Amino acid sequence: MKTAFIGLGAMGYPMAGHVSKSHEMIVWNRTTAVAERHAGEYGTRMAADVADCAAADVIFSCLPTSREIDSVVDALAGRLRKGQLWIDNTSGDPESARETACRLAGLGVEYVDAPVTGGTNGAAAGTLTVMVGGSKEGFARALPLIELFGKKIVHVGAVGSGHAIKAMNNVMLAANIWVAGECLLSLKKMGMDLSVAFEVLNAGSGRSFASESLLPPRLVEGKWPLAFKLALLDKDVRIAAETVHEQHLSTPVMNLVSNLYTAARRDLGENADYIEVLKYMAKMSGEGWEG
Repeated sequence: MKTAFIGLGAMGYPMAGHVSKSHEMIVWNRTTAVAERHAGEYGTRMAADVADCAAADVIFSCLPTSREIDSVVDALAGRLRKGQLWIDNTSGDPESARETACRLAGLGVEYVDAPVTGGTNGAAAGTLTVMVGGSKEGFARALPLIELFGKKIVHVGAVGSGHAIKAMNNVMLAANIWVAGECLLSLKKMGMDLSVAFEVLNAGSGRSFASESLLPPRLVEGKWPLAFKLALLDKDVRIAAETVHEQHLSTPVMNLVSNLYTAARRDLGENADYIEVLKYMAKMSGEGWEG
């Protein structure tokens, strides 16, 4: 089967690699050097232009936001044909997904939104969790391809549902990171060894993915790698807040998390890692994590 993968970021790069082991693939990335490296590593073919990806039977996209998806659809629309399948792994917004699905349906193209979670390690290992929004038929068509990089794959509902649950997942992640940071900063201020604090907390009912996996390397070992941009997590949290606002729900904690992450993004800049929000949080109290 001829496939195309648009967007070779930290997640898309290994995901495309997994698919290319089983199917012929053309790749496109805004930074040409990344596509060249992918072609050299996996034997994929680099597209001269994003519109070249329209020749594929199945098109994957993994881009920063739904705005980029709109631009790519604009570029490919004149070359798309009936019977193609579009699998969108972007963490986008539900309403945009529905609009894109309607637009592509008019061209005879099936669309499913299939955002992922599991981090770059999961992408490299091919063990991502994938939440798929779309018709039953679309899900059935996409499943064998998604299985090439996903371990837990769930059909969560109609188009847009995948984006919706991904946004809510990331709100929960963001809230866990922030409150865990506040608690650990308090314990540090009291003079407690954070390695000891993690040992206890991660054996208790307050443990989370943040406390078990994300925070110990940063707060105990002092390692702050760039794994996922704060700007992208801020975007996902904002999508969730806007979605619940449209439903006229009262979500004060979600709104507070959204405001905090937007403020941290403004303070730390567009290239900050998402766990660096803890540096902003500590700064609010006139504290730091060093020493």
